[in-house]
Amino acid sequence: MVNRTDTIASFAKGLKVLECFGAERARLTVAEVAQATALDRATARRCLLTLWSEGYAEYDGKFFRLTPRALRLGMAALSSQPLSHLVQPWLDQITDQIGESCSVSVLDGTDVVYLARAAQRRVMSIGLMPGSRLPAHCTSMGRVLLASLPEDEAWRILEASDLSPRTPYSATDPKDIMARLVEVREQGFAVIDQEVEIGLLAVALPVFSSAGEVIAALNTGMSRTQAPTEEFLSDYLPVLKKVQIGLRRIL
Repeated sequence: MVNRTDTIASFAKGLKVLECFGAERARLTVAEVAQATALDRATARRCLLTLWSEGYAEYDGKFFRLTPRALRLGMAALSSQPLSHLVQPWLDQITDQIGESCSVSVLDGTDVVYLARAAQRRVMSIGLMPGSRLPAHCTSMGRVLLASLPEDEAWRILEASDLSPRTPYSATDPKDIMARLVEVREQGFAVIDQEVEIGLLAVALPVFSSAGEVIAALNTGMSRTQAPTEEFLSDYLPVLKKVQIGLRRIL
């Protein structure tokens, strides 16, 4: 356990401020940052002004917005992950083969974080790239990763998650989601049918290390209008399973 005297509290507060920005909260006031981070307004203001003075944020007198310089922090972390470099050629290959986008992600708190992605046709309204985040409980990769955890840990993550429905098809009852995780564990893959976005059908499999540990998730998706679920799985699941086997040999 780390001794409190060995940590820098102000640095930890600055990281909280950085983390509160996102796609849905791109422009924030001091008050909004204070509320999101549970910091007092004076501390939130000093953190924001520090980010501004160092070039990590823009400030128009009311709103703060992160600058592209802040991407250096995330991209440095992603580029230091050898997994992203190992899986990218595999994603490029299967994307060319099936004509759909493929991704690999890991679990980070209540979200999945994209480590690598090969994009084809855009089937989601939001653009996804390495570093993008989506809720774990309602995504195919998130369900796979949650299913790999001990039950009490999966429960803890679900209890900490915002289970607000993203579509009319979203599962919002923790017991229902846990039951679906049991199915995922038994069948070895997860299917999401319009729970993240209307019209999106996605399937994901776990990515195993050579020791048999689940270290990430692999998925692809398509527009539901292109084919029914059964045809989608029969076309794409065997391809993903081949990649799953290939990655296990090298990870």
